[in-house]
Amino acid sequence: MTEAPPLPALRIRIVFGEHEMMGPGKAELLERIDRCGSIAAAGREMGMSYKRAWQLIGTLNAMFHEPLVESTRGGPGGGGAVLTPAGRHVLELYRGFEAEAAGAGAAQLQALRALLRDIPRRK
Repeated sequence: MTEAPPLPALRIRIVFGEHEMMGPGKAELLERIDRCGSIAAAGREMGMSYKRAWQLIGTLNAMFHEPLVESTRGGPGGGGAVLTPAGRHVLELYRGFEAEAAGAGAAQLQALRALLRDIPRRK
């Protein structure tokens, strides 16, 4: 499982259009597909239905000039999925943007954190 970032943390969603967005959930799904080699397995790891994982990948593949994920059908030899070079590049750009935004806003985040009530974390 992915380790939780230290708090406070940014969760950045980049909105390109009404239905075209890139955010932490889609980025995580891409990373897990890259590791698992399967859209279904990546979705399962995230507690996401098979249908929802496929919908998100369909949306991502339709958003960009080139598909981010290529898949092969299952069957006797099994199916699978891989990130395309475009998928790796989009993921790299998104994670880089997150890191730069967090770095640039670190002082403000800490100042906001200092103003919070001291509430114990709930599970």
